Amino acid sequence: MRFELDDQQRDFAASIDGALTAADVPGAIRAWSTGDTGPGRKVWSTLADLGVTALMVAEEFDGIGAHPVDLVVALERLGRWGVPGPVTESIAVAPLLLSGDERSSSLASGELMATVAMPPLVPRAVDADVAGLVLVAADGEVYGADTGARHDSVDPSRHLFDVTATGRPWAADTEKAVDFGVLATAAQLIGAGQAMLDGSVDYAKQRSQFGRVIGSYQAIKHALADVHIAVELARPLVYGAALSLADDSPDAARDVSAAKAAAADAALLAARTALQTHGAIGYTQEHDLSLLILRVQALHSAWGDPTWHRRRVLDALVGSPS
Repeated sequence: MRFELDDQQRDFAASIDGALTAADVPGAIRAWSTGDTGPGRKVWSTLADLGVTALMVAEEFDGIGAHPVDLVVALERLGRWGVPGPVTESIAVAPLLLSGDERSSSLASGELMATVAMPPLVPRAVDADVAGLVLVAADGEVYGADTGARHDSVDPSRHLFDVTATGRPWAADTEKAVDFGVLATAAQLIGAGQAMLDGSVDYAKQRSQFGRVIGSYQAIKHALADVHIAVELARPLVYGAALSLADDSPDAARDVSAAKAAAADAALLAARTALQTHGAIGYTQEHDLSLLILRVQALHSAWGDPTWHRRRVLDALVGSPS
């Protein structure tokens, strides 16, 4: 099957890139890491103006009710820029868990930011200290939640919190919500991997060593080519998983897990290669590359690590329960 984005989807991606280019996202990430969420909230306001926060909200609650492919288009761009905050949880998962709830309108408008824990796969809620709504969901039930102890992540801009369910639950399709969480995380990993590849290629064309541009060395060429192949092989799996979810395919869970495993591996390879290409400068907090490297390390295991997802794929292929 040949799959291409249509003109409207490409324009949507370009509009997100244009807005985030002007938004100083790296500065917002650094501020978010220190507890200053003001710049990051401005970025979220920009995303709301573009309709990103309304993508998965039903039209009856002033949302878009978009196709999962449109979600992947947007989340890939957000991953490319490393937008801080509970991106997966608020944009992709919470709208499904709040289906039929009037609070969905606030999600769509961007007035409400939500975060979610879905144990055991997602035991803690990211950025629960800044989210206006904290949910915990499992086995077809969703609860509001109180926030507990904070835990550090490898990515300083991601603050993880223990949560405790409170109040009366309501019913929701939590299995589908998990799959959308996995899909959204995979899309961000593809975006981050592509961003690091593009940055590494540009750097390799400019940096000289021993009188030669380092991009002329075969070792650098081959390493960057390997990243390109990994990202380009993983990307169709992510979009294919979105199509499976849209069609309510019985293989959707398998496809989503295959996509997450491939995207995580490709992004981690991109991070390692980018660090090798940039050398010591890639370690410094002042260089924007470090922000993406840390984000990839965090998202690599978020919403299930590759080992968990490969087991899920294997169980689906042999007909065993996951």
